Amino acid sequence: MKKLFKYILPFVMAGGLLSIASCNKDFLNQQPLDAVPADQVWKDPALASAFVTEIYNGLGNGGFDEQMLASLSDEAVFTHTGRNINTINEGSLSPTSLGWVSGTYAYASMYQRIRACNLAIENLGSPTTAITDAATNATLRGQAYFLRAYYYHQLVRYYGGVPLITKDYALNDSFAIARSSFEDCVDFIVKDCDSAALLLEDKTMSPGQASYIAALALKSRILLYAASDLHVAANLEALSDFDDNDPNFKIDQLAYTSGSQKERWEKAKAAALEVVNKGGGGYKLNLTKPVSAAEGTANYISIAMGGGSKAAGVDAAAASELLFARYFVAAKDEGGEYIGKYNGPNGYHNWSGNTPIGLLVDDYEMADGSKFDWSIAKEKEHPYDNRDPRLYATILYDGASWKPRSKISGDVDPANEIQTGSYDLLNNKGEKITQSGLDTRSSSIEDWNGSRTGYYMRKFIDPDPNVIDANDKQFIPWPFFRYSEAVLNYIECCLETGDEATATLWLDRIRYRAGMPKVTATGVDLMNEYRNERRIELAYEEHRYHDCRRWMIAPSTLGRKLTFIKITGKFKSGKTMSAPYHHDENIYDYTYTPYTDNGHENRTWVNKMYFRPFSRDEVNKNQLLGQNPGYSD
Repeated sequence: MKKLFKYILPFVMAGGLLSIASCNKDFLNQQPLDAVPADQVWKDPALASAFVTEIYNGLGNGGFDEQMLASLSDEAVFTHTGRNINTINEGSLSPTSLGWVSGTYAYASMYQRIRACNLAIENLGSPTTAITDAATNATLRGQAYFLRAYYYHQLVRYYGGVPLITKDYALNDSFAIARSSFEDCVDFIVKDCDSAALLLEDKTMSPGQASYIAALALKSRILLYAASDLHVAANLEALSDFDDNDPNFKIDQLAYTSGSQKERWEKAKAAALEVVNKGGGGYKLNLTKPVSAAEGTANYISIAMGGGSKAAGVDAAAASELLFARYFVAAKDEGGEYIGKYNGPNGYHNWSGNTPIGLLVDDYEMADGSKFDWSIAKEKEHPYDNRDPRLYATILYDGASWKPRSKISGDVDPANEIQTGSYDLLNNKGEKITQSGLDTRSSSIEDWNGSRTGYYMRKFIDPDPNVIDANDKQFIPWPFFRYSEAVLNYIECCLETGDEATATLWLDRIRYRAGMPKVTATGVDLMNEYRNERRIELAYEEHRYHDCRRWMIAPSTLGRKLTFIKITGKFKSGKTMSAPYHHDENIYDYTYTPYTDNGHENRTWVNKMYFRPFSRDEVNKNQLLGQNPGYSD
């Protein structure tokens, strides 16, 4: 029998799909027009490259799905119902009810891609079938090693230890495979990262391809996770409601049962420092004092755009932050190009999907580095004044300037400001009425897509006024790894190993770029300052959900009740305004009232949620797959 790879040229190869043909009749043993014999694929650079390129499709849209991981954390809430997000956030997930799982983490999808990586690594390493050009061969193998490591790291972040599959299984092979220990999975991922880095170190890669520095960044991340409290067996065993009845489960599948956590922090520190030293320096991280507030906001917008915006004032040089990213092109119609439509204000005919919650907004410090506090009268009266400049680059709040509304919604808002409150206004008869803002759930433009929280996501939405999100694509890259993540990893490792001076040096550099003052905290306060800094700097980048779990602070973060904001604008004595409304503190007294809402989501944390369950189907297919604690019958 002859193995055949089906393919579609010139765009992609259907990764890993085999068809088998066998017949004694020559006229029935002809090569199909839509398939290539496997032994030819690995000898032909173009075909082998197409096969490896297809494996990248497992990355999906990066984090730019309509539903974002931010909405499983205390960053955001998903506005719409019926998407199975509540299943997770309310603690009711089970092996038969997994809730929403992005394809970039889904168990079966990741193994499909891992299988393709195994095929590539095995065949490209064969002395009889592989491409003989050494540089081409090394480049393709390096990418396959990186992608296999990446997909395994996605599984490990959700499930803990998983079965380590390193070969292409035949139909008669046994698929009953026990989970490897968490330690073995980490070691395997690190080894693949090292292999990828060795093969790619001197190679020039195109944007969006795996590279030497991307492999080092992935190594840094997985070792950071490995050192964290979540993966110390004693910490898990001390949790309530964390018992498991599955005889195939062992605690070492989730955590280290021996060895030194301090030594793991030292390994993570060395890996992070290597990225810091070799990653190109990032963007404006050589400052010795804070930039202005305006420049801090501009810097953060530029970083979020990753070189993908043509808006005035956006610095394309900030793309230097990206170590590995998912890029989008006009020739393809992909979901990630519509992140503005998914999340922008409904008053611009967008869908307001993953809206920031008050818990995130409140964690942005004041411009002087003090904590924002609703109990301070001045801050309650003007909650969006004099805050961390990154707030204005991340959140759209009531009164914030935004794009020309007339280009999409008509001439109803010449001021082009976000309206998430209710305001006094004079109607055409001169009578005082109360009018809901254009970006509320009672909007006169759209009354079904509005934010529930009083806020909208701004980060990652192209500010170019010519890109009207409801209609137009945007081409902002998704940052799988960026330089500042590696810096933050290094800071955390320094703190965990007692080097506060180095940690503070780098923490200040990130803050100076944002226009924030240096930190003065020490000890536990410094660790808390770092954790909040990581929360703010990496908002909406798929870190918070994982960070709260690996730090084991999920009950007080992911499990918190949702906080929204209610805004009202009442005429000052003797002042009035006729339509169209605009924000004006000379005419209005504004009241900002934070409140807790359990109606849309009644968030609950239960300790089993530190790890996800394997689906009932997967457990039935693999009888040795030990179920995670809290999910067995």
